[in-house]
Amino acid sequence: MTPHDSHSHAWLFSFVDLAFLLLMVMSQLADPNAGPPLGEILVPRIDAPDARPLRVAARPSWQLRVHPPGDGPPYELARPEADEPPARFGRDALRAELAKLHADGAGKPLLAPHADSRSEDMLDALAALEAEWSGGRRAAVSPPVASR
Repeated sequence: MTPHDSHSHAWLFSFVDLAFLLLMVMSQLADPNAGPPLGEILVPRIDAPDARPLRVAARPSWQLRVHPPGDGPPYELARPEADEPPARFGRDALRAELAKLHADGAGKPLLAPHADSRSEDMLDALAALEAEWSGGRRAAVSPPVASR
């Protein structure tokens, strides 16, 4: 092993990691009532050819909800404007329902996992969605709204 192949530049990565962690801590420690924040991280807008703005008038669409274990099957296909409570499904029944939705020309459902749902259930739901609606991955990211 030559001296150039060693970890001689490892300190640089450690310094960058430390600087990033300090920025995160500074942005979280500031008192919101004390005026301007001590630190703030702005998320830049990504101007890529495939980045599209969110639609202003969103249409109601299906949601694929993933529930925590313990109270029945983990999957639920729901429509926001539906009057009746949505049915719950197991993995195989979910795949059949998604295939029926896709055959009927419905848009790709929004994946909405519960915070306490199992990762395996969420990944199975994602795989079922990708089996019917492959490609065209998009994500809508919005900052959390304070409830105070």
